[in-house]
Amino acid sequence: MTAAIQIDSVEKSYKGFKALKGVSLTIEQGEFFGLLGPNGAGKTTLISCIAGLIRPDVGSVRIHGHDVVKDFRSARMALGVVPQELVFDPFFTVRETLRLQSGYFGLKNNDKWIDEVMENLDLTPKADVNMRALSGGMKRRVLVAQALVHKPPVIVLDEPTAGVDVELRQTLWKFISRLNREGHTVVLTTHYLEEAQAMCQRVAMLKTGNVVALDTMSQLLRRVSGSSLIVHLKQGALPEGLRHLVAHDEHDDASKPNGHGNKYTLRVNEYGEVEHILARLRESGAQIDEMQLQQADLEDIFIQIMEGESQAGVSIR
Repeated sequence: MTAAIQIDSVEKSYKGFKALKGVSLTIEQGEFFGLLGPNGAGKTTLISCIAGLIRPDVGSVRIHGHDVVKDFRSARMALGVVPQELVFDPFFTVRETLRLQSGYFGLKNNDKWIDEVMENLDLTPKADVNMRALSGGMKRRVLVAQALVHKPPVIVLDEPTAGVDVELRQTLWKFISRLNREGHTVVLTTHYLEEAQAMCQRVAMLKTGNVVALDTMSQLLRRVSGSSLIVHLKQGALPEGLRHLVAHDEHDDASKPNGHGNKYTLRVNEYGEVEHILARLRESGAQIDEMQLQQADLEDIFIQIMEGESQAGVSIR
């Protein structure tokens, strides 16, 4: 099967600054893919290359097998991009804006799909309202609708919920999730990492123009260090052999049998270590009153990778 997006060794420089340094990615059809990284990592430049807005200095990008430079028309027909910036024409209503967008793609009699998109994004009550009269959140909904008006098989969302209310987020993700289930490929960039964790099946992390991590969400959450075992002891203290696992801010209390010292936060990298910890506690005579395993979330992993800490188990490129 042809990849939804194929990025091969893409490099891009601006006046001596190298924004992308040989990025290669394959995003399969039907994936919900996250593209994450701090400001200045190269995400916007990469999206601009995907959309054909800028040309790579080196390398190539294909959308469903169509080169975005050599076969721009076909590549653009297969792609819908929701930009981060609020760009709109102030002279038209919402419905007129979506009809014009349909015309750009050569689509006639597209009102049925336009009505469905507006309904799913709660834009129907604003269909005949001029764009300049809409709130920022409503304008962003129109941007999403414009990207979907030609039913593209590949959808790129660049910070789609930046600065918008909870209602729009819920409405947007419900509709986008439906499209993904129906086979559309979705690529998401966001600074709301909880959204990426909830929605994305696979994630690439960019740092200074390089892909520094690429893996499935489940593998990232399972393998990257940062999980914690919180133990409350009813009796006894933490054995000496487990003191090195105590979280840094609790080291001073690790030897106290009472007070704060009966609660310990221990670092664990995999589930197998939990069994070892429990065995050592039983051998020491300690009695557990309460226990909780907290798994690292995407934010923990993101910080570790961006700061260059342990990346065990992460596919690095």
